[in-house]
This record gives sequence, structure tokens and C-alpha cells, in this order.
Amino acid sequence: MEFIGQTIVNGLVTSSFYALIAVGLSLVFGVMNIVNFAHGELYMLGAYMVWFLYAVGNMPFFAAVGVAIVVVALLGILLERGIFRPVRGNMLSALIISVGMVFILQVSVGQIWGVGKMKPVPAALPGVINLLGTSTSWQRLIVIPVAILLLGGLWVFLNRSRLGRGLRAAAQDSEAALLQGISPNRSAAIAMLIGSAMAGAAGALMSPIMSVYPYMGHMVIWTCFVIIIVGGAGNIKGTILAALFFGFLHTIITTLLDSTIALIVSSLFMLIFLAIKPQGLLGYAER
Repeated sequence: MEFIGQTIVNGLVTSSFYALIAVGLSLVFGVMNIVNFAHGELYMLGAYMVWFLYAVGNMPFFAAVGVAIVVVALLGILLERGIFRPVRGNMLSALIISVGMVFILQVSVGQIWGVGKMKPVPAALPGVINLLGTSTSWQRLIVIPVAILLLGGLWVFLNRSRLGRGLRAAAQDSEAALLQGISPNRSAAIAMLIGSAMAGAAGALMSPIMSVYPYMGHMVIWTCFVIIIVGGAGNIKGTILAALFFGFLHTIITTLLDSTIALIVSSLFMLIFLAIKPQGLLGYAER
């Protein structure tokens, strides 16, 4: 029972973490039609911002998380305006540019803060809580409600606001959206803003739990690509469902075996799933 309880708690934390990153990546792909490999580095920058502001600068933890989200979101807009917008419509060029940005951001962080030992971020919420017959730290548990709050806010924005509905229209059919007066430039900027903010939030929240170092984005980006492929590229609901599934799958296999085997199993599952249902769990576009 203790193992089951620990698996459920860890699976929920992992799923929440993956959902934040993958939903942002899926939104960017759906609206901009680009595969942004640098999305993992935006997650890494969110973690570094909290380390710098909270662990080094003694800023309150949640204030540091808020600043990290804003800074990474603004960086996302700069990347969209200065790098991705000029190559819109050319997926290969955008892919190559995003890979180049991976190395630029990694090297920049390494030059500024060093590549040596990992940066420690102390827990902002000390203590443990007994839940489902097991003990877990408050720091890990807080990821779940914050992720639900952010994803719920995104759902409200996409379904209840005019800008959000325009974003969904652009993701579903960009040409039809343009005919209705929806600016592709504005849609791309908003998608990149939200996607980057989600990645920054994930890195900021997980910084006291995971190791903070320049290459930490590599550890999550492939799994997030697996999630959006299985969930349906550009489909937010499918991405969240796939994040739940792969979060628990990774937790169980990592607990019983190790993380490398968990990554291999996830990739094999993706290939088998695509052979059966190539359009993804709920289809390619948000309906």
C-alpha cells in the first residue's frame, strides 16, 4: 500500500510537470506549425531564474517563480519576433533554428553561471505530509495544485475569451482564421508567450526538486515530444491526457527499473500507438 501511495503521488507530480511543458509546446506547434526544440531550454531558464532570485538573491520563492514566468515569457516573444517569424511557413528552417537556439542558450547559461556542479535550490516549503499511506514533501505536492491552476486558467482563456478563441481558430485552420480577420502575427506571439510561460513555470516549480544545470532541458524535451505526438499535435486536451499517462508510466518504470528504460518504453509505446492511430489520441488540432 505504501508503494502504491508513493507511486500515485509521484505520478501526479510528474504528470503535472510534464503537462505544463507539453501543453505549451503543443500550443506553439498548433498555432505556429514549428517544432521548437529550444522549448526545453526555456524550462531550464525558468529553473535558473528561481535559483538566482530565490537561492542566491533571497527573494521570496513564489515571487521568484512569478518573475521567472514573466522573464521566460518575454524571451519567448523575442524569439518569435526575431527568429521564428522570418521563417514562418518553412518548417525545416524553423527546426534548424530551434536546434541552434538550444546550443546558444545552453552555452550562454554555462558562460554566465558556470557548467560545474549543479545549482542547489533549497525547499521553500519544508516539512512532509502523510498522504495515501505515504510521506511526501510539501515542496513536491505544491506542484500539483499550481499546475492545475495554470492549466485551468489556460482552458478558461482559450474557451471564454475572444483572444483565446482566435488562437484556437488559428491552430485549427490558419487560412480560415486569417479570412476572419485574425492576425497570424498576433496569434503566433500569444502562443509563444503562453507556451514559454508554461515552460518557465515548470522549471521554476521543479527547481527545488530537480537538479538545476545547463543541460536539464535535454532530460524532458523528448518525453514532451512523445506526449504531444500521442496526444495529437496541437490538441491541448489530448496533450493533458497523454501527460497523465506518461507521467505515471515514467514513475512506475523508473521506480521498478530506471529512467533510461522508462524513456525507451515511452518511445516504443509512441511508435506502436502511431501505427494504430497516426492522428493521435484526440486528433491533430484543438476542436
